[in-house]
Amino acid sequence: MRNWAGNLVYGARDLARPRTLEELADVLTAPGPVRALGSTHSFNDLADTSGTHVQVDGLDDGRPVVDLDPATGVVSVNAGQRYGELARALSAEGRGLGNLASLPHISVAGAVATATHGSGDANRSLASAVVGLEIMTTAGELRRVTRDSDPEAFAGTVVSLGALGVVTRVELDTVPAFAVRQDVALDVGWDAVLGDLDAVTGAAYSVSLFTGWAEPAVRQVWFKSVVPDGAGTRPEPVAGLRWAAQDVHPLPGVDAAACTAQCGAVGPWHDRLSHFRLDFTPSAGDELQSEYLVPRRRAVEAIEAVRALAPRVAPLLQTTEIRTVAADDLWLSPFDEDSVGLHFTWLPRGDDVAAVLPAIEDALLPLGARPHWGKVFAIDAAELGALYPRFADFRALAERFDPEGRLHGGYLARLLG
Repeated sequence: MRNWAGNLVYGARDLARPRTLEELADVLTAPGPVRALGSTHSFNDLADTSGTHVQVDGLDDGRPVVDLDPATGVVSVNAGQRYGELARALSAEGRGLGNLASLPHISVAGAVATATHGSGDANRSLASAVVGLEIMTTAGELRRVTRDSDPEAFAGTVVSLGALGVVTRVELDTVPAFAVRQDVALDVGWDAVLGDLDAVTGAAYSVSLFTGWAEPAVRQVWFKSVVPDGAGTRPEPVAGLRWAAQDVHPLPGVDAAACTAQCGAVGPWHDRLSHFRLDFTPSAGDELQSEYLVPRRRAVEAIEAVRALAPRVAPLLQTTEIRTVAADDLWLSPFDEDSVGLHFTWLPRGDDVAAVLPAIEDALLPLGARPHWGKVFAIDAAELGALYPRFADFRALAERFDPEGRLHGGYLARLLG
């Protein structure tokens, strides 16, 4: 079995898809290594195991897959549910999520466990919407951990990298549903962007910048603006912006049919906050991805550092997306302060990408950067753990949940030792 991108062959000998909690307990208490597997959208071996992979998208725990409490606005969802499916169910009830990742095809638990995010100066990672988790341990015990009942341990259980058990349910805060329009500016000069980056990224609810690094201008800037009433207006953070007259794809020359509607067309939050439509496969996965999260206060330095590497980076690149993420308090989240993400979508040239990653890390790690847990990067596991002040606490928490280390596999085994 391979991951979504096809760059990794999993080492698991078995794949289990339990239908009931009892079947899941049987899998978890059987001898040997075991590991949760989400939508396979990780580009490294973080989710790998030599034993049994477990997927819970077909699990029936006796409750609705999407269970919204209208009194509190909290939704409890099957951990294997895809964000796009959850979003449609919530929208039908007049509710929404504060943010979405660029792809709606990823599983809720997998995205949460790796601190996956969207964009927006005031928008935190997807994990920050979590208020509770149900986790089955390797002892077959189903535990519920909430922010209210155990706020200290909770901060360590959300971005958990699958080290605590198999998450069966995720509880998320929701907000009233809202409308969004999306406008795309083309070829925005670097001087205008870096001269007042705050003005550009703060001009809309969610902003994404796409670049190939070697050009004299940012190829595209996607502005997603909340429209409380009516059609809204295009943001104007920089004078003289040239606006796309038809929908565009983040990759030059690629058909935009898979992308969410642009050109100011107003639509529901779930049809605009993601870049791609749930009903389309945005690509065949013929790519690699890396991402580095840099403190917001060092963002311009980080961007300039990568621009200096353009002769090495650009020939291997399909596109880079620059996004902003607000801070949270989760132990293994890279967002302990407001941050900027530099997301690289590479051509599927693994050896060449691996050769350039150390140069990128040499430039960005001294600025406080941390790699996204689910992408490809070069930093040693021991060095990566040292970048997180609460890592020793997380290791102790993982030992309490999984004292035999049966969940250790792939990169997680190297991380936890």
